[in-house]
Amino acid sequence: MVFQARKLVFREVTVFCVFFLFVFGEGRYTKLFNNVRGVRLNAEVEEQWFTQKLDHFNGADTRVWKQRYFVNETFYNPGGPVFLMIGGEGPASPAWMQNGIWLTYAEKLGAICFMLEHRFYGKSHPTPDLSNDNLRLLSSRQALADLAHFRTMMAKTRGLSNRQWVAFGGSYPGSLAAWFRLKYPHLVHASVATSAPVYATVNFPEYLEVVWRSLASGNPACPTMVKKASDILVARLKDPKSYDNITKDFNLCSKLQIETEMDSAYFLETLAGNFMDVVQYNEDNRAFEGTLGTNITIKVLCDVMADASLGDPYARYAAVARIMMDTFSMKCLDVSYNNYRQDMTNSSWDGPAAGGGRQWVYQTCTEFGFYQSTDSPNQPFTGFPLQYFVKQCAEFYNVSAEQLIDAVAQTNEYFGGYDIYTTRIVFPNGSIDPWHALGITEDISPDLPAIFIKGTAHCANMYPERSQDPLQLVLARDHIFQLLQQWMKS
Repeated sequence: MVFQARKLVFREVTVFCVFFLFVFGEGRYTKLFNNVRGVRLNAEVEEQWFTQKLDHFNGADTRVWKQRYFVNETFYNPGGPVFLMIGGEGPASPAWMQNGIWLTYAEKLGAICFMLEHRFYGKSHPTPDLSNDNLRLLSSRQALADLAHFRTMMAKTRGLSNRQWVAFGGSYPGSLAAWFRLKYPHLVHASVATSAPVYATVNFPEYLEVVWRSLASGNPACPTMVKKASDILVARLKDPKSYDNITKDFNLCSKLQIETEMDSAYFLETLAGNFMDVVQYNEDNRAFEGTLGTNITIKVLCDVMADASLGDPYARYAAVARIMMDTFSMKCLDVSYNNYRQDMTNSSWDGPAAGGGRQWVYQTCTEFGFYQSTDSPNQPFTGFPLQYFVKQCAEFYNVSAEQLIDAVAQTNEYFGGYDIYTTRIVFPNGSIDPWHALGITEDISPDLPAIFIKGTAHCANMYPERSQDPLQLVLARDHIFQLLQQWMKS
């Protein structure tokens, strides 16, 4: 399947506002971007490599590895600031070195721009494989130390020691941007922490509560129809005689087999993901990344769920699944939990989940949780409770429920959760985006402002400008730039 951005819990590949690009033919690539303002179609950006420490917290370990990064010096004026885009849970894309609002800011402020790929993602392979033992070197704390060492050495080798460094990131990298300023204030002058879930929590049913409200924003009946469809499907799953029809209705790759609660939960979560994906990135300007499905919006899905000519809510739910499969050129839908478990426990860099799935779910099991369960009555889905996600931690990484709970508590203890005490971080969030429930949506202080953007989704303020951007988004981008101008003087 294509590299598709969605929620934090990865199935085939997981990202936040991860930076990736599909390869197009030159003609198609150009056509795709011609109508987007702010897009820069320059020469291909060259990947570069930085010698990084393997374990920053063990002085006796002298091992090193090569970490990928990119640089854009187009707008740099000597004496200008340094912008550092933080990579996340997927490959760092050179598309971001030519596109995005941060380059508009760089042009105005005369900044040099770097992007550092996150360890264990993309081409940045610190270890020979993704075994559980090696994954112990994958954490947000190691990633922050990578950023600190990269910043220190780039400043030294490029003569940028006396420049003001600004960190940028969206979603998990947005959290890293905030934490970089928090933990290394002597190295980073300011941060733009977009759509950043700064509070770790094992159970995150609020995600689906926001999905309900976001679906209802266009059509109040839409989430109700989704819930009816989900409930009908759950009822039919109790009767094995219905499995042949379900297999046909949802175009499954093999006959539906429900032998355990994990089987049914995986199937139900897969179908719910169609709505979760679209809500999270509703109408975001992601086309420059090569992202498929940007034409599928909340309105498109809700129009299908409201179309009585398609049949009952269950039939409409199946129609949504088929639309999504057509959009991503999928011949059929694989809902086998056994297949998923095999993929996720493959520790090879050539494995089917090595694009980010095995790594990111490990981080959720050992740092963040973030499990978008159906454990709230105020959301439209049924059938994938918290225990479903917790069991994956045990099956994939031998992480027990107690270890998971303790790890999440340690994350909040280390970073502070919502209690952030520093200066010069701005927290943009979109009201449609379910992740805003774990972010900063109200000012902490004048130097820690929040920008809550009504009607926008995940990381919307980071993408290139376009003429149809809502006024709230335009004003939010302007506000961020004004803050950067102000902070550059302090």
